[in-house]
Amino acid sequence: MVMTKLNQTQHEIVESWLSRFEGALNDNNPTLIKELFIKNSHWRDLLAISGTVKTVTSINYIANELLSFTAKNRLSSFAIDPDRVQPRYVTRSGRKVLEALFTFDTSQGTASGILRLAVPTKRTNHCKAWTIGTVLQGLKTIKSTNNENLSQKAISSGHGASAFKLPKRQTFNKKYTREEPTVLVVGAGQAGLSTAAQLGKQGIDTIVIEKHNRVGDNWRNRYRSLTLHNQTSVNHLPFLKFPDHWPTYIPKDQLADWFEAYAERMKLNVWTQTNFCNANYDQKLMHWKVDLELPNGKQLNIEPRHIVMATGISGSPNMPDIKGKERFKGTIIHSENYTDGSKWKDLNALVIGTGNSGHDIAQDLYNHGSHVTMVQRSSTLITNIEPSAQLVYSLYHEGPDIEDCDLLAAGTPFEPLKKSHQMLTEQSKQYDKEILKKLEKVGFQLDFGEEETGWQFKYLQTGGGYYFNIGCSDLIANGSIKLINFRKVKNFQEKGLCLSDGHVLPADIVVFATGYKGPDFHVKKCFGTKLADKIGPIWGFDKETQELRNMWTKTEQAGLWFIAGGLSQCRIYSKILALQIKLNELENSRQQQ
Repeated sequence: MVMTKLNQTQHEIVESWLSRFEGALNDNNPTLIKELFIKNSHWRDLLAISGTVKTVTSINYIANELLSFTAKNRLSSFAIDPDRVQPRYVTRSGRKVLEALFTFDTSQGTASGILRLAVPTKRTNHCKAWTIGTVLQGLKTIKSTNNENLSQKAISSGHGASAFKLPKRQTFNKKYTREEPTVLVVGAGQAGLSTAAQLGKQGIDTIVIEKHNRVGDNWRNRYRSLTLHNQTSVNHLPFLKFPDHWPTYIPKDQLADWFEAYAERMKLNVWTQTNFCNANYDQKLMHWKVDLELPNGKQLNIEPRHIVMATGISGSPNMPDIKGKERFKGTIIHSENYTDGSKWKDLNALVIGTGNSGHDIAQDLYNHGSHVTMVQRSSTLITNIEPSAQLVYSLYHEGPDIEDCDLLAAGTPFEPLKKSHQMLTEQSKQYDKEILKKLEKVGFQLDFGEEETGWQFKYLQTGGGYYFNIGCSDLIANGSIKLINFRKVKNFQEKGLCLSDGHVLPADIVVFATGYKGPDFHVKKCFGTKLADKIGPIWGFDKETQELRNMWTKTEQAGLWFIAGGLSQCRIYSKILALQIKLNELENSRQQQ
């Protein structure tokens, strides 16, 4: 335990704890370790100690797990990080803590830590850890490539293609006729680009394939009114920040163009108009046999050792089956194919689905003069875009730079994070009580996520089911946009939807804003049912491991990795994924020697 004296500074308290922690580890003494933690404590490790992504809860498990790994992984040189935000008192999940960032060395490389010490009560003057996070930062054997230097030039020179001259694109668009890439990344959205950039920093030969014509088309081709719903300050990609003067909420075309420029700036080898057909793993040779369809229609077989599926958590459009669809004389489209409402002025529009896309599209149709009715299929979380939806990013507005904030975020274990989001959800309900009351009055079914954890946990569990209100909820509340429940829908008729009471809801266009089939469906399509069953579910929290299932960590299938999420998640965890692949490659090299 750390005795807290009245005149001790924050630095002294943290330094004392770290010294005792290092001593307990070196002595292989579980009793000493337990004395440093409160009973209900938490440890999250991102590769630094366990070599994997792992969360452990309770004092006994933490002590046992730490010592089981440190038997092979020597830890040393624990110290407060002088280059990061210094120890400070903060409130996390309603608990006042002394929070500190520290560094230490492992057998494999350098690491960072996030320590949150419970503030002593009147009954005790012992300073013990509530949570600790440990994150691998770099490998001792690795020398970074010029991506890091390149990124610094890009940051200092600002936004613009003329900042410095790049080689022609085909210089690094390798054809792989006599050699094979180490990694194939599928998808050139934020997940794929971030991962490729981090792999490039580790010197790993990587190609990215993208089915669309251009990098960024996964955003560029969506409906015209779309913008990001979280603020620019939290959305930077690795190594290259958005310009300071950009709008608070980035329009989708501006983001798409930035993705394209990012691929050029980072010298990423992206093959556009290239489709992933299928893949089989050769267990003996430890590589994949992948069939790709090229722009000219020809097939190419490549044999990477790793495949990173960076196709997001939304795959093929989900189209609910409503009887009589073939009889309908109007237009039926999925939200994926919606552009804008200019063609539907003074006409009747139905939007099925009440997530972000459904609300945005309904509002766009209304603004273009359509008579709009929304059909609600299930309860939906509604939160005003400001301030409520941004509360989850409050850490990024406390003062520390984004690198420190990313570390603080990554080092927060599941249970404290869950408690924090429950508190933020209650806060947002108070902010939004007026619009929520009006929505309930018109029959809109509300929820606030599982265990009242709010929109971000809902995203992490299911990928959707919420709306950041930028005006559509007000239109529903005042009756400008009509609302019916999906339970009342019976079938399609020639002129619209027939309801259970026999009334026909007229429609000239029906937009299915009904989401997408998840990553499990995509894996079955690309790799087959047997491999999909072997891996198990992707995305959503595993209650036992307290981590997202099969995300940015080893799966049951060697050489197959997954990454998804928003821009901030991809920025943080693409590095974790790249380091694991590098460690895997180093281990393979050692075995072959």
